[in-house]
Amino acid sequence: MDLFRAIYSSQPFGFDSAILDGILLEARRANLRDGITGALICRADIYLQWLEGPEPEVRKTLERIERDDRHLDVKVHVAKQVAERTFAEWAMLHDPAATWIWTQSEIAGGALERSTPEEITEFFLRLRHGGTANDAVGACPHTASGSGLDETRVPS
Repeated sequence: MDLFRAIYSSQPFGFDSAILDGILLEARRANLRDGITGALICRADIYLQWLEGPEPEVRKTLERIERDDRHLDVKVHVAKQVAERTFAEWAMLHDPAATWIWTQSEIAGGALERSTPEEITEFFLRLRHGGTANDAVGACPHTASGSGLDETRVPS
């Protein structure tokens, strides 16, 4: 199977715990169905998401996100073929750390736009290899489970 990776960012519209829970529930359901795995890092002013899986399904997912009115200003930072999955165990890993490498004013000032695809990729790789958002980027201060990494695993 050809694997494809996409990393995008967007600005949340109407961010709160109920909206986030809805996004996570829908994403996990659709991702399990479509063979997509990944990770979501977010807070009130930004979503940053890694998606991986069959290219047609990842592209369809990106199209759905672009049409979703809970996401504004969707930008794809990485889109490429890959040899293997990085987040194979998670339908959608959600990191709940409350800190962020960029402040809200830095995001507003264009820090994300100045970051290279390699830097953005590295945030997720640190998270995957046991780091936390404190080591890489920050993430949503809320999870459906209440604390710790919200790990919805792909069934074996």
